[in-house]
Amino acid sequence: MNNTFKQWISSTNGGLGSLILRLTLGIVLFPHAAQKLFGWFDGPGLHGEMQYMTTQAELPTFIAAAAIAVECLGTFFILFGLWTKFTSIAVFFLFTGMIIVDHASHGFFMNWFGKMPPGAEGFEYHLLVLGICLTLIIQGGGKFSTDKVSA
Repeated sequence: MNNTFKQWISSTNGGLGSLILRLTLGIVLFPHAAQKLFGWFDGPGLHGEMQYMTTQAELPTFIAAAAIAVECLGTFFILFGLWTKFTSIAVFFLFTGMIIVDHASHGFFMNWFGKMPPGAEGFEYHLLVLGICLTLIIQGGGKFSTDKVSA
């Protein structure tokens, strides 16, 4: 890894706004990650999520495991502001993949009124995550991030 990339990956010019976005994203992602990894909040747990991703979503095992790892580890990296830009890129691609593989076919809106089958959700939530990730990629982790300490 060259020095310029190392400097960019840990740099932050974001202040309070980046902190707010980083914490918001981490707090919103945490329950979803906990559902997938531990089965908390009525989630499927790691075994159930792997089964869903490899059978229903038809993803290769490696891609399914990588997606779960990005979401679960990425949640904590985002919360603590550790490699915020790099992690935001990974989360951005993860959520782009979620839209393409599963959610675009269900339209824009979440299933707020239960008119779609269970589990069928649009991509509006995912679009918000993409916007937050793009901002964090540009601005960095902001105040109180470990990026700021190491920069």
